Parts: sequence; C-alpha cells; structure tokens
Amino acid sequence: MSATPLVVVCAGGLGREVAAAALADEAWNLLGFADDDPALHGRRLEGVVVLGAPEDVIASSPDALVVLAQASPQESRRRELAERLGLEDARLATVVHPAATLGHSVSLGPGSVVLAGVVATAAVGIGAHVVVMAGTVLTHDDVIEDFATLASRVALAGGVRIGPGAYVGAGAVVREGLTIGEGATVGMGAVVTRSVPAGETWFGNPARLNGRGAPPPP
Repeated sequence: MSATPLVVVCAGGLGREVAAAALADEAWNLLGFADDDPALHGRRLEGVVVLGAPEDVIASSPDALVVLAQASPQESRRRELAERLGLEDARLATVVHPAATLGHSVSLGPGSVVLAGVVATAAVGIGAHVVVMAGTVLTHDDVIEDFATLASRVALAGGVRIGPGAYVGAGAVVREGLTIGEGATVGMGAVVTRSVPAGETWFGNPARLNGRGAPPPP
C-alpha cells in the first residue's frame, strides 16, 4: 500500500512536531510545510521543505491530505485558518504518532493531531482539529471537542469534557466529571477541582479564576 501524501500547514514548533510524527509513520509521504511567512518559502526545517503559501501548496497538491498545525492557544487562530482554507473533511489528515497508545474505542475527528506518548484508554472522543501534545493521558469517557488543545503531560480523569477551542496548559490535572468550557484557558500545572466556565482563565492549585480568590460555587 502506497503512502498518502501529506502537507503540514504552519512551520512553527507544533508544525515540526507534527512533521516528526508523520516521518515516523510509513503511512505518510510528507511533501513539506505550507506557511504564510514568505521568508520561510524554499527553506528546509529539520530536512523538511517549506513549499510556499497554504492556498498555493494545497491547490498544487490535489492528492495530498492536509493537517493544520496552528499552535496558538487562542482557538480562534486555528478555527480562522480552517475557515479560510475551507477544506472538506475528505482533505483533512488525522496524524497520530506511532508511539501514542489509543484504545480500540477511541474516536478521532478529521484534522486532529496526537503526538508521541499520548495514552487514551476507553471510549475517549476527540473532535476535529484537536491537538493533543506529547505525554498527555486521557482516561475513560473523556470528550475533547473541536479545536481544543491539550498541552504536554495534561492528565484528565474519567468523564471530563473539554469544550470547543479550550486550551489546557502543560502538566495540568483535571478531576473526574468536570467540564472545561468553550474557549476557556487552564494554566500550566493547574489542579482543576471545579468546572471552568466558558471563556474564563483559571490557574493555580487548586485552580481559581485568574488565580485570585475562591472559584464560584458549582
């Protein structure tokens, strides 16, 4: 079976991590990066060429699948890029590093990325354009909605829901059954013992709104 051509959009740090995942998997034939920065066009980053602007590269590679490696914690950036490119699901790649461990009942949406060392156990649902960074642990019945980002070594207990576009920082821990609301941000190393409302930023141990005072009652 021949390898599937792949274009990684965005050549920053996450893009290079996604490229490394693709290069580790014989299922992919990594054609190169696409990036909006013209100063990068034609350059090689860790051996992978930056082919040009996203629209141009995608149009010139009609058989290639595409993954968006926009790493900004602001969910609107990845969403805006997806809306701008307007790709159908059939053109979106789901890239999973071979060193990730996913249970048989784990579901993955189009355009999502799962990096090395991720463990997802049972009945975990991962939506579209989600990024799950290295070493993250997702336990039974977790749901990660579209455009959410889980930074490295996040740990979610069972039945946690991460809302659309939410960002959970490196090393954060979330207690079972909680919800991180749409567009919310959880700071690195946070210990989340209460649900986080949509659009709010919580951090600390235990996590609190902007790190000040007690969180609101559940």
